[in-house]
Amino acid sequence: QVQLVESGGGVVQAGGSLRLSCARSGSSISITVMGWYRQAPGKKRELVAAITSGGSTNYAEAVKGRFTISSDNAKNTVFLQMNSLKPEDTAVYYCHTRDYYNMNYWGQGTQVTVSS
Repeated sequence: QVQLVESGGGVVQAGGSLRLSCARSGSSISITVMGWYRQAPGKKRELVAAITSGGSTNYAEAVKGRFTISSDNAKNTVFLQMNSLKPEDTAVYYCHTRDYYNMNYWGQGTQVTVSS
C-alpha cells in the first residue's frame, strides 16, 4: 500500500511563493506518474501538474510559467514550486500517484491560501 505525505502548504500574499513536497512510501511497485491536484471550495478537483517516471511533465494552463514540478527519485519525493501565486490558486492541494497496475493513491491534502 502506497502512502503519500504532503508538506509545505500555508498562507502567502499574492505574488509570493510556496514549495510543496510529497514523500511516497510503502510499496516497491513501480509508479508511472506523480503529480498534484487541487480543489477549491465548490469546485471539482483539477490537475495542476504531473511528472512521469521518465521525467515528462504536464501543467494546467492556469499555472504554466508559474509552477514547476520536479522529483527526486532516490528519495521517492515530488515537489511543486509555486511562484507568482494568485488568490485563485487558493485550494487544497493533493498529491497523487499511479502505479504500474493503474492503482491511484492520494495524499491527505495540504491547504494553500493566497491573500490579496
